[in-house]
Amino acid sequence: MKIIYDRETDTLTIIFTDMPVAESDEDKPGVILDYDATGNLVSMEILDASRRVRAPSQIEYQVAPVSA
Repeated sequence: MKIIYDRETDTLTIIFTDMPVAESDEDKPGVILDYDATGNLVSMEILDASRRVRAPSQIEYQVAPVSA
């Protein structure tokens, strides 16, 4: 997974896989979802990210503990 914040365009992109994008859909205004040829989510782009995300240039990554 890769997360890219572009300050020039104010877009936040989350790339889940390197598969080619076959289709894009604006799920909500300013949120674009990209899908591969079989309908799996490839990436998500958030437009005007600084207005929609508290701190788009900062990332916190956590892995939930595995329950026994």
